[in-house]
Amino acid sequence: MSISLAETAKEKGIRYFLISFTDLFGVVRSKLVPAAAIAGMQKNGAGFAGFAAHLDMTPADSDMFGVPDADRLIQLPWKPEVGWLPSDIYLGGKIVAHGPRTVLKQVLADAGEKGFQVKTGVECEYFILNPEGTAVADSADIQAKPCYDQQALMRQIMM
Repeated sequence: MSISLAETAKEKGIRYFLISFTDLFGVVRSKLVPAAAIAGMQKNGAGFAGFAAHLDMTPADSDMFGVPDADRLIQLPWKPEVGWLPSDIYLGGKIVAHGPRTVLKQVLADAGEKGFQVKTGVECEYFILNPEGTAVADSADIQAKPCYDQQALMRQIMM
């Protein structure tokens, strides 16, 4: 155990932790845990029903446990009373080999052994909506697939 999440919660004013993992479809799944319970979760993990979280399991499988990675704690800037934690998922005391985080760690290790360094980035794409959030703010933006629409770009530049 690297850092005590219970102590960190007291020091930073964290009241809740989101213990999270990513399912096979790339959806982040989480359990909200009060800071008073984080010590037990840090040691034993938070229980999840794998079949309910798209990890290729059935209701016959026992619960899996997300063991939080305390070194990766992020205190949410927009809600500082909440700390987000990625977790490694275990089933029957063994890491779930097909868990996306487990696979990523293996890919990074394999690449490193071959002398490669994996670099990633985020390509943010967005639409500006009207104040009600019911439509795209540019009323002339009527393309069915508006990505990369030169006319929309030109309208924004001219405004």
